[in-house]
Amino acid sequence: MRILNVNHSLDPQAGGTAERTRQMSRFLSRHAEQVTIVITDKGLNQAVIDSMQPCRVVALRCLNERFYVPQLSLKLINKVVANADIIHLMGHWGILNALVYLAARRLNKPYVVCPAGALVSYGRSAYIKRAFDSAVGRDMIRDASRGIAITEKEKRDFEKYGIDLSKIVVLPNGIDPDDLKDDRTQTFREKFKLGSNPFILFLGRLNSIKGPDLLLNAFGQVQPNEYHLVFAGLDEGERAQLEADAEKFGIGKRVHFIGHLGPAEKSQALYACSLLAIPSRREAMSIVALEAGATATPVLLTDQCGFDEIEEIGGGVVSTPTIEGLKYGLQRMLNDDLLAMGKRLQAHCLKHFAWDAVVKKYVHVYQSVLDETTSGGNGASARGEL
Repeated sequence: MRILNVNHSLDPQAGGTAERTRQMSRFLSRHAEQVTIVITDKGLNQAVIDSMQPCRVVALRCLNERFYVPQLSLKLINKVVANADIIHLMGHWGILNALVYLAARRLNKPYVVCPAGALVSYGRSAYIKRAFDSAVGRDMIRDASRGIAITEKEKRDFEKYGIDLSKIVVLPNGIDPDDLKDDRTQTFREKFKLGSNPFILFLGRLNSIKGPDLLLNAFGQVQPNEYHLVFAGLDEGERAQLEADAEKFGIGKRVHFIGHLGPAEKSQALYACSLLAIPSRREAMSIVALEAGATATPVLLTDQCGFDEIEEIGGGVVSTPTIEGLKYGLQRMLNDDLLAMGKRLQAHCLKHFAWDAVVKKYVHVYQSVLDETTSGGNGASARGEL
């Protein structure tokens, strides 16, 4: 089986679908003849390419970093599509996805699509996203041999695109526990001058959709004794206001901004913190919550993160994406046994979300699509639409 994975980038600083594509591709390569990844070259370097071995990385030059506009190379796209048995499109609002989809149609290749939460338009560029859907996005979802939702809740997002709901399967995000074994907490504290105080960790982009403002305001109103708050992630326009809010609450010295973390630093941060807070206003299924589980770190997250079971198994608390909700969640967790919570979450995540197990489900889906295509079932090429 030759698999072609498509995503906007493998940029280590992008997180989200870039990290998901990186991990999934490496594990798929253990079950496939060849895994090829088509991306733009934003954030790409030789170290990233080497880390993807034995996967093959094909990169198009990124002409616009905000929208991941690739330099057009139809010959190259046609070549990698022609060489694939099945194609996996990650995300949704991408020109590269659209180009590969159109090539798959021309060349009669089956494909699956995993929007990973992207089917709901949130934030900037609403007009552009509507235009994209009108031009190609709606057809790209509707014509897929399978739609992959990463939570049960996300299945509903597919409905407005007209895809046959019998073709929707739920396959969760995964984690690689081997990426999360660096527990040098003192090294981390010394590097970022965090001292010995316990701290709550926010790990993600400083962007409104991720809710850092909600967390800062909740923390500022609770002001738990001794605890500090650490924001780790790229600033996408929120840091100045967060700093101002911290000063307003008189906690400027207890709030730290340490920027993007590399893989080793991220692992150290998760071991070092008392709990991870994910105050997102919208998220399909938080990968970092699963990564926290691998390190036995309890999690406070909102009910928009696609992981409500975290409270059901006693591994954390689920709140509303509001200041009041997060205040309540912080108070509950800080008055509970955080170590026991972390251990319960760790057992759950390692059992259900390790890529070793998750990726086998992907292979099963791919094979079922190929079997349908060969037998004249409802795979893309078998429908006679191409």
